[in-house]
Amino acid sequence: MSEQALNGGAVPAQQPNGPQFSVEKIYVKDVSFESPKAPHVFNEQNAPQINMNLNQRVQRLGENAFEVVLGVTLTCTAGEGEGNSVYMVEVQQAGVFGLTGFEPNVTDALLGTQCPNVLYPYARQLIGDLIQAGGFAPFLLQPINFDALYAEGLRQRQSQQAAGNGDLASSETAGNA
Repeated sequence: MSEQALNGGAVPAQQPNGPQFSVEKIYVKDVSFESPKAPHVFNEQNAPQINMNLNQRVQRLGENAFEVVLGVTLTCTAGEGEGNSVYMVEVQQAGVFGLTGFEPNVTDALLGTQCPNVLYPYARQLIGDLIQAGGFAPFLLQPINFDALYAEGLRQRQSQQAAGNGDLASSETAGNA
């Protein structure tokens, strides 16, 4: 007699033995929205300037579990001089990811590319919602090529390694986009 899985399907004969990547949990770790000049800013006619800062932190939680935190800070300014901030949004979108059976360099690449690719749409949506809830026109962040960012970071780490600043695994920016 065959075994039945909870969803009614047959239970596979054996679990896959190869490498596995899983998304265990996605959550907001921290969020902030500031509009220091509201409500006066709504009457200004200056052209806004948008500046985005992106960062990533990776923390090992267990043998095969990692927390990845994607930080996005978006600052909108208008006009010249001090006090020209229209708004600032800071979001730390996080996730817990399971990575099993990968070589260390592949694990590093997955943490620096695939994990932020999973988290970014959530951060992007939250930022757009916060800006609109703050009374400003909807703003949608453009897609980001995390593969290219990772490749550039890897190139920088390799040049540091060649200069004698340690190995790739102990590099301060390991896993960063």
